[in-house]
Amino acid sequence: MDCKSIENIVYQLANSQDPIAPLVKEALEVIDVALDTHGTEHVSISFNGGKDCTVLLHLYAGALARRLSPSECMKPIPALYIAVPSSFPLLETFIEESAARYNLDIFQCRPPSELVESVVTPAPVYSADYIASAPKSVGKAKGAEGMKQALQIYKDEFPQITAILIGTRRTDPHGGTCSYGCVFGVKPIPVATLSHRNMTDPGWPQFERINPIINWDYADVWTFLRKLDVPYCTLYDYGFVSPTAICRYGAHGIQIHIPGINIQHVPESSPFGGNTSAFVAQFTF
Repeated sequence: MDCKSIENIVYQLANSQDPIAPLVKEALEVIDVALDTHGTEHVSISFNGGKDCTVLLHLYAGALARRLSPSECMKPIPALYIAVPSSFPLLETFIEESAARYNLDIFQCRPPSELVESVVTPAPVYSADYIASAPKSVGKAKGAEGMKQALQIYKDEFPQITAILIGTRRTDPHGGTCSYGCVFGVKPIPVATLSHRNMTDPGWPQFERINPIINWDYADVWTFLRKLDVPYCTLYDYGFVSPTAICRYGAHGIQIHIPGINIQHVPESSPFGGNTSAFVAQFTF
């Protein structure tokens, strides 16, 4: 992918009158400040194939390209992928394709196997609503301890990395009030106190978390991906709310399958068209 072309498109959008322009401009400014603070060689991006980090990666590629002189070529982009147990093959394929598309120097790190336990993916309640060949996955990690160890492995392998770009969003409960915040070493905190930049907690490998799209909501993410025709993981086309969660859409509304929990709700509309309900925003990442 031509990163100079990405640069032109994202910065044109940022300076346009489009409703999403202020958010794009803000995100690019946060990225630029982080690069000025740490230096490009000390910044990495967390990429797990989800829609949020796909948006962030596209923005980051444009911001990096803007810093190149006419004679410079884009260097490989440092990236971290903390893999989930038994992830979907389609997700792994998309991550590989994205690594090639954006020239990522991606380090895949899995939590230690002893901290992982397998679980059976529950069958959907309304089986007729789903494509028979839709991907399935099993497995889960035990809490944040495995992620903490994975980050320590990354710190040991790449001690020069001092900041990690993360696709955390304020309207995403996993951004700072649930376990996802703990994945990168920040204890659950009130949403109102989240910022564009947070250090990991004491006792965790020390990185500065950079959250350029913290103020984006679910609809903004899909607007950006569609408007710029950014490739995304095709698991979403099967109705999965997240490629790393066992969540799918059907005619009877959202069905979220978590071991021991089955939440159902009929949203105002699907994330693949029309307005997005508040419920959807609460259960996506």
